[in-house]
Amino acid sequence: MIRQIEPNDRERWTELWRGYLTFYETVLPEDVYAATWARLFDPAEPVYGALSLDGSGTPVGLVHYLYHRTTWSSADSCYLQDLYVDPATRGGGHGRALIEYVADQARGAGSTRLYWNTHETNVTARRLCDAVAVRSGFIQYRKPLS
Repeated sequence: MIRQIEPNDRERWTELWRGYLTFYETVLPEDVYAATWARLFDPAEPVYGALSLDGSGTPVGLVHYLYHRTTWSSADSCYLQDLYVDPATRGGGHGRALIEYVADQARGAGSTRLYWNTHETNVTARRLCDAVAVRSGFIQYRKPLS
C-alpha cells in the first residue's frame, strides 16, 4: 500500500531518508531535514512525499516528488527526486509501486512528463528504471554555485 506522508511519520521518514542519503554517501544538516519536512506539508509548496507500507503497515519505502513549470509544455512536469526502499524489503515491489503512485499523482495533476535520475553505478535501481521507463539519452551536468 502507498500513502501520502502524514505528520506523525516524521521519525520513520527521517530513518528512510537518512538511509537514502547514506546510500549516496551524503550527509545533510538537520535544518535541511526540517525545511524538507515543512515543505511536504506546506500547501504553497509543490513538494510531496509518499510511503510504501509493508503488510503490517510499517513504512518501508519513501518517495519525494515535485512539480515545476517547463518551457516545453503548458503543463507542469513532475520530477521524482528521491526514491528509497529499505534494503530488507527490496525486491518486494515497493519501488515499482512508489513510481506508479507518483505517475498516477502526476497524471491527476495534469502533468505530461514524469522524470527522475539515478546514479550510473546503482545497478539495482537502474534495473527497475529500465523496466518501467525510457532512458532519455541526456547526461546531467552540475555546476556548483557555492
